[in-house]
Amino acid sequence: MTPAPGDTSAEAATRPRVEGDREQEIRDATLDVLIDVGYDRLTMDAVASAARASKATLYRRWSTKEALVVDALTSMKGTPVLPDTGSLRSDLLASACGMGGLTDERQISLLASIVTAIGRDRDFADAFRDQFVAPKAAVGRAIFDRARERGEIRDDVDLDLMAAALPGILLHRQFLLGDPIDLTSIERVIDQIILPAVRP
Repeated sequence: MTPAPGDTSAEAATRPRVEGDREQEIRDATLDVLIDVGYDRLTMDAVASAARASKATLYRRWSTKEALVVDALTSMKGTPVLPDTGSLRSDLLASACGMGGLTDERQISLLASIVTAIGRDRDFADAFRDQFVAPKAAVGRAIFDRARERGEIRDDVDLDLMAAALPGILLHRQFLLGDPIDLTSIERVIDQIILPAVRP
C-alpha cells in the first residue's frame, strides 16, 4: 500500500491502522461526497474534510481515490442476500426491492455519480465490476439457476442474459429516459418480458 505523499516508509509503518467504526465513518463520508460531486470531482481532500480526518489518515488505509470509492461502495451494500421464496417472480421482486436493490434511492444516486468514471477510468471500472457488480450478478444468476431446477425455466434459455435483463432494462429507463424505478415498473418488466421469455 502506498503511504501518504511525503511519508517515509518508517513513518507510515508506525502509525495505527484506520479500522472499525472510524473506518466506516470515512466510507460513509466518501459516499456522501460522491453523491454531492460525482466521482470525477471527488478528491481525497474533500473526503478528509467531510470525515473530519487528515488526508494522511485516508492514505494509511486507501492508497488511491479509486480504492477508497470502491471500498466504500462495497461496504454500503453488504453481502448480497439470495432470496428463496419458492418462485422466480417472488425471488426477483425480493432481490430488486430490498435494501441495495433497484428501489434503493441512495444506491441509484451513487450509481449515477460514477457512470462517467466507468466509461473513462479503466482501473476504476475493473475494480467496480469485480468487487461491486460481480457479487450482485452472482446472486441474480443463482435466482435463475434455482428457478430452472424447479422447472420454471426452459433448458434453452440463456440464464446470464436473463439475469441481466431486469437491472439492465430498469437502469436504462432510469438513466437515459428519466423514468423512476418503482414496484410497478419492476413488476411490468418481470411479468411482460422475463417470465414470458423463460417459461417452458
